[in-house]
Amino acid sequence: MYISRVEMDRYNRPKMKQLNHLGAFHSWVEESFPEEIEKKTRSRKLWRIDSLNGKEYLLIISESKPSLEKMERFGIEGTAQTKDYTPFLERLEEGQELRFRLKANPTKALSQEGKRGRVVPLSKDEDLMEYLMERAEKNGFSLQLEDFLIVEKGYEEFSKAGQRKIKLRKAVYEGKLTITNIEDFRNTLIHGLGKKKAYGFGLMTVIPSR
Repeated sequence: MYISRVEMDRYNRPKMKQLNHLGAFHSWVEESFPEEIEKKTRSRKLWRIDSLNGKEYLLIISESKPSLEKMERFGIEGTAQTKDYTPFLERLEEGQELRFRLKANPTKALSQEGKRGRVVPLSKDEDLMEYLMERAEKNGFSLQLEDFLIVEKGYEEFSKAGQRKIKLRKAVYEGKLTITNIEDFRNTLIHGLGKKKAYGFGLMTVIPSR
């Protein structure tokens, strides 16, 4: 596994004008793996846009190395970098306390007798907090309500050619967790949490808690 990032060229207006919805970001990510395009294969990837010290970065978790040149299509030249993620994953242990950041697409399926429940976005803070609490155990970690926050929420726009734009609910969580099942937790870091992973949701990153 690899973790890669590039600083976005936010002050280049012609470039940024093309990144006007999640589908454009998704295409940028996919095009950063030209070998897959050539072979007509597609591996699963996680990505999100992060803000840090006034700069914005595209962050990608992938099975293979991306092309740094392709990553810099909408990034600043010389800022793309990638490294092996596996050694970090292998150092994680059950019982370890970590700081985390997660961008999720919080939804809930409404129960309907005899039918598949209609999926609706969550909006209230208590529902957004409950969304993550309910998914912690099966994703290999434990949480306490007082140990994490919603630092951002709203909607992201997604559209395909010839279709109207769709708004996808987003919530960005930050806080502290404890690993309870190392295999499930590694799987979460590699494969993501929740829905709409192809469109910038579900990527959890962690660092050791101080």
